[in-house]
Amino acid sequence: MRRILVAGITGAGKSTMARALSTRLAVPYHEMDALHFTGPGWAVDGEFAARVEGIASAPAWIFDSYGYPEVRDLLWERADTVVWLDYGRRIVMPRVLRRSLRRTLTRERIFGGNRETLANWFRRDHPVWWAWAQHGARRTDIHRRAHDPRFALIRVIRFAAPQEAARWLRTVGPETVTDE
Repeated sequence: MRRILVAGITGAGKSTMARALSTRLAVPYHEMDALHFTGPGWAVDGEFAARVEGIASAPAWIFDSYGYPEVRDLLWERADTVVWLDYGRRIVMPRVLRRSLRRTLTRERIFGGNRETLANWFRRDHPVWWAWAQHGARRTDIHRRAHDPRFALIRVIRFAAPQEAARWLRTVGPETVTDE
């Protein structure tokens, strides 16, 4: 477990899991949204794909996303482990709602100095709407990839509940990192 992709829908806890794995395994963690959005107005880094490819060329890394379309296959081809947080809507929706509400009310700065605003809540790409609308499609795509012969060498660790993931995480430590 040296090249880890933490996959799931918005609000599943990918970043939290990725940070915890990074700490426990001493493997560098890279926040996908922070690499993607680099400036005001949700500006996308023009060098995003090249930056991700450079990081993914390293011997050890953790990303908290199953990948934006332009880097998705690259990450799946280079990962040795996918930690899939496959939680239902009843789990992710309260999480993403609380997070977005907190970010909106506190005007918390996130990726590239951007903020979630009340006006953003009415956009189709707002995290709350995105999590609801994309839940089934994301689950289907991750399942398809997990069973795709191209990615047969990837170890997929799937969790259907946060308690399962928390139990597993307690068993993970530096000795878990291998050169497989």
